[in-house]
Amino acid sequence: MLDPAMWLKRVLLVLLQPAFFVCAISASAEMPVPGEPAQAPATVDMAVKRVSEHVYYVEGTAGVATDNEGFISNAGFVVTGAGVVVFDALGTPALGELLLEKIRNVTDQPVVRIIVSHYHADHIYGLQVFEALDAEILAPDGAEDYLGSDNARERLEERRFTLDPWVNENTRLVYPDRYLDEGTIFRLGDVEFIVTVIGSAHSDGDLTLYVAPDRVLFSGDVIFEGRIPFLGDANTKHWLKVLERMEKEKLVALVPGHGAAANNPDEAIALTRRYLAYLRDTMRAAVEDFVPFSEAYAEIDWSEFEELPAFEAANRRNAYQVYLSLEAEMLGR
Repeated sequence: MLDPAMWLKRVLLVLLQPAFFVCAISASAEMPVPGEPAQAPATVDMAVKRVSEHVYYVEGTAGVATDNEGFISNAGFVVTGAGVVVFDALGTPALGELLLEKIRNVTDQPVVRIIVSHYHADHIYGLQVFEALDAEILAPDGAEDYLGSDNARERLEERRFTLDPWVNENTRLVYPDRYLDEGTIFRLGDVEFIVTVIGSAHSDGDLTLYVAPDRVLFSGDVIFEGRIPFLGDANTKHWLKVLERMEKEKLVALVPGHGAAANNPDEAIALTRRYLAYLRDTMRAAVEDFVPFSEAYAEIDWSEFEELPAFEAANRRNAYQVYLSLEAEMLGR
């Protein structure tokens, strides 16, 4: 009979082998844990707000990604008479379940399609709830770059820790049924939808959804209402051009990726556009004059934006990202 101490030593030697460790992490990232509940239920306040005849949305609170059980972004849905179209799926499966419950309180129509504005964690971990309903998932071209990246896997592992128990080992990345490399128009019931693929702006791939009869735009994170956006890996040069084009549109309402729906869309678009333009102008001047980032940042007048929500959490990081991207632009990279 094997001595217990020797048995324990052999087990530890196996567990400490790099190959075993890597395989275990990989398996845990993809496979549910037997007997473990899907996740703890969300306990946050999630009020459904009606924007127009067909359009509804829920609004996350301003804050960093792990605040409010991860409910810091928006999601919306459109009731058409021939099924429900959902826009984004929130940042945990628990929030996705709660969103579905809220939709069921409004209509018993089936959810037939999910439009994903972009693949950032606070908008996508609820997708597995809607995938289970056999709803078609559409995402912008470029999302596959995120899904195939180390960043996507590392972010999921991080959220399993920072958003436990609402994100756990049963939370996984959900791939779309279709990637859209150009815009498309479709109709459900009496509602026409126009999807505009923006390309790399706030993320590797972004899109917007226009609900034509209501003249309401779901903008995703291309627009932030009343707060500082988190730029992440955004292509701010392209993003700024998109915002300038949006300012020319005649919208009734705009539902951003974060913040309240804008009944005056021009103001919401203008704030985000002014912020990005200011970042690019001030950082460009610093780069052209070879001023170190820290010195430049300390000398810039941020008074127009410093009272906005998320300024302290996001502004310095945003400015540094723009500083580095402008260096790359100047070098032709």
